[in-house]
Amino acid sequence: MNTRWDEVVIGGGHNGLVCAAYLARAGRKVLVLERRDVLGGAAVSEEVLPGFTFSVASYVVSLFRPRIIQELELTKYGYHVIPMDCAFQPLHDDYGIARWGDPELTRMEISRCSHHDAENYPKFKQTMTRLGRIAAQVIDRPAPTRFDPQDFRTVINLFRTVRGVEKHEFQQFIRLLTLSAVDFLDTWFESEIFKAPLAASGIIGTFQGVRSPGTAYVLLHHYMGEIDGAFRSWGFARGGTGSVSSACARAAEAHGAVIRTNCEVDRVLMSNNRATGVVLSNGDTINARRIISNLDPRRTLMGLVGEPHLPESVVASLARFKYRGSSGKVNLALDGLPDFTCRPGIGDHLRGDIAIAPNIDYLERAFDDAKHGSFSSRPFINIVIPSLTDPTVAPPGKHVMSCFVQYAPYELTEGPEAWESQRAAFGETVLDTIEEFAPGLRSHIEHMQILTPLDLERKFGLTEGNIFHGELSLNQLLFQRPAWGMARYQTPIRNLWMCGSGTHPGGGVMGASGELAAKTLLRKKI
Repeated sequence: MNTRWDEVVIGGGHNGLVCAAYLARAGRKVLVLERRDVLGGAAVSEEVLPGFTFSVASYVVSLFRPRIIQELELTKYGYHVIPMDCAFQPLHDDYGIARWGDPELTRMEISRCSHHDAENYPKFKQTMTRLGRIAAQVIDRPAPTRFDPQDFRTVINLFRTVRGVEKHEFQQFIRLLTLSAVDFLDTWFESEIFKAPLAASGIIGTFQGVRSPGTAYVLLHHYMGEIDGAFRSWGFARGGTGSVSSACARAAEAHGAVIRTNCEVDRVLMSNNRATGVVLSNGDTINARRIISNLDPRRTLMGLVGEPHLPESVVASLARFKYRGSSGKVNLALDGLPDFTCRPGIGDHLRGDIAIAPNIDYLERAFDDAKHGSFSSRPFINIVIPSLTDPTVAPPGKHVMSCFVQYAPYELTEGPEAWESQRAAFGETVLDTIEEFAPGLRSHIEHMQILTPLDLERKFGLTEGNIFHGELSLNQLLFQRPAWGMARYQTPIRNLWMCGSGTHPGGGVMGASGELAAKTLLRKKI
């Protein structure tokens, strides 16, 4: 292993692969090192049971930046997303509410709950699209380097330059940054039932409740999705979410990058506060001009570098950076489909996402459990059945069902290790909750995979099980992600960079951190 590389990328998650592809496309000699035997990090597909392919962790696609798809020609390498046309909210004593691609059908569904909300929903969608385009301008550019008057004016001017943005919409965007999801939705809707699945988008991956300040931005973050030019769209990656990572890997290799799996990096080699290479867990040394870590900030700097090599201010900043994993995952292999009492039978309402979120109080009570150190006794659950639209992920007549669950706090009262004894109870709670709305689900289960926050940490290297490499709270965005002075992907160690979701613009399967890190590095001409 005496080859001298221009860049070594630590971690074969989707951001690391995107970063490697851009660097290799620019003519750099790039090596990607992945600890596991499969690429993708948390955006991975695995055949957990013969014939059943699970999107084990990340399970839907929307935020992936269209520019990356075009510039890396990812469709040529297998990137294919199937749009979802429905968002279904089952209810106990009602037909439930389904939001469709057809506006008139959606209006009729919502009107059963509130005529006021049915009339307001199209206006809400239009506004969220416009606000999403403002936010997209931010996530598609490097963050300001620090908070000073000049940089602040730059951010404000950036928002103002988005074509077609009205003054009141800009003001609404600024207000939205600090509001709770519920407070924001209260300005639009009256029904506590209808608001619930919308508000749930504001708590994904955060240790906050729907009434916590700042969750309105997280809600907006999940409205920035775009598929084939359609804004706010979500979909399934054909073959599972791992196919997104696979397409990025193929693009990187097509431009000359070398990818090695089963290669765990033990530490970063340094000389005079400069990164010079990496040492693998087997003792091998690999030299490189620059090291780029796709790991989260804590694992990169405290793990691979070590506190003794870091300035005290950086150590303090890393200690303040919050992870606080709050979600788990239950994946099911089924020999039949769930049958919801409120809307019986097999229908198109099963082809999109299904939100177990009956009302706002239900969601807030779920958070109450987490605040006191236990998983929610009746959790919010987001369910998808991708095999209905992508038959490649399950045998004929059978299905895979993905259940994202919140809240499942990493820090249980007894400590994170208590998840070992509570994993089964967590899984049973998820099934009990679903069966309140779809009795008989258990009779269709052939296999169940349960992932707690502790499992997410151990399996995917997600510190405290946080799916975004750190919470998307207002004090951890832009120039503060992950800390002042590191928002432009460089670390205090010369020639050590970061490209993971713990950097600007944050989490989700979007690829932006990897792209912006690579482009920032290339602009420096080093």
